[in-house]
Formats: sequence, structure tokens, C-alpha cells
Amino acid sequence: MKTIGMLGGMSWESTASYYKAINEGVKSELGGLHSAKICLYSVNFDEIEKLQHEGKWNETALILSNAAKSVEAGGADFLMICTNTMHKVVPEIEAEISIPILHIADATANKLVADGVKKVGLLGTRFTMEQDFYKSRLVDKFGIDVVVPNTNDQTVIHDIIYDELCRGVIRTESREQYLNIVNILHEQGAEAVILGCTEIALLIQQEHTKVPLYDTTEIHAARAVQLATSNDMAI
Repeated sequence: MKTIGMLGGMSWESTASYYKAINEGVKSELGGLHSAKICLYSVNFDEIEKLQHEGKWNETALILSNAAKSVEAGGADFLMICTNTMHKVVPEIEAEISIPILHIADATANKLVADGVKKVGLLGTRFTMEQDFYKSRLVDKFGIDVVVPNTNDQTVIHDIIYDELCRGVIRTESREQYLNIVNILHEQGAEAVILGCTEIALLIQQEHTKVPLYDTTEIHAARAVQLATSNDMAI
């Protein structure tokens, strides 16, 4: 079995979901008392969050690159960054390590392509929805059309992530706001909606809507299990 490297703590609430999903996946795949071989580096999210909102992405890249080097030194065969937003600095991290990175957008896009989805809505932090590092990867590499909420709805989504979900707060009112935005994206032609922040699945799940949801945490974790338990290393 390969050792999965994880950069977590962004937030630890969703990292806990990753840890559970990966170990359950390995148990399902291999049976018995099998569990995942994991090297996890969990950062202090308060530090990362402040730098994000100050636009100091180079400093976040330095923190995560140093953490990634520690994970590689710990014996990881490949690396997962357990958050969508911080994939913004993947190129900087890749330059500092020799092990491959399992990109969360690639794992999600491959699932969308396999399911025949050509136009998708994207929920996430404002950084993920506004900037091109995530959307352009879906468009340019996989040919998937991406629609995002309007500016006001982006603010609602962003604030709930940081003020509630990252703090473990789950509110029914917030779920209704999210589901309303999902419906709007669907009316705009989105065949499905990406839960493009690893905390969002703590709030809304498929049982809450008829619109197909793609949980990036679940998809990312499942792909990591496939890589760890097979001879496949085609990231």
C-alpha cells in the first residue's frame, strides 16, 4: 500500500472528513483490519486565513511548501492538499517537492466527464469562485463549462464558510440559503453543482436537493484510495 500524504487543517473540520473517508475507503477495498497509511501535516488555519484575506498568497505558498517537504520526508508517495482554495499555490508547492500532487479539480473533473456533465455550477470560497486557478483548469483541461453565483451570493457562500462551517457551526438557515443558490445555478443551465470547498458538504448533501452535487472531499478521498491500493500512479 502506498502512503498518502495530506496537507490538512484548512479547516480541521473537513480534514477529519478526509481522514474518515480515506480509512473507510481502504477498509472497503482491502477488508479485514486494513487502514490507510497516511502522513498528515495539519497547519494552523488562523495563520493561513489571515494571509488569504490579505492577498499574501506567496506567504501561504511558503508555509504549505515547507509542510509538503515535511510530508515527503515522512515517506508519502503522493500528496493531497485537503482544501480547494489552496490549490491556487499548487505550482509553487510542486516546485519544492518530487512526489506528485493529486489535484482536487482534476479528480472532480474526471468524475464529471465520466458522468457526461458538460456544464457545472461552482460553489466555494470567494477566491475559488472569482479567480481562474480552479475554473480555468476545468474549462481548459477538461472542456467543462463553469457558472458561478452572482457577487451577492458569492458573499453569502464565502461568509458562511469562514464564519460558520470552519468553526463547526451548522445552521438550517444557512443550508436553505445554499440550496436556493444551487437552484439558481441549475436554472442557469448547470447540470450539476460542485461543492468546491471541502467544508460545504458538512452543510448540504445530496439528500437535500434533486440537483446532482459533486462533493470534492468525497471524490478526492476516493481517488486517493484508488491510488494507494493499486499499482496505478497516473495522477
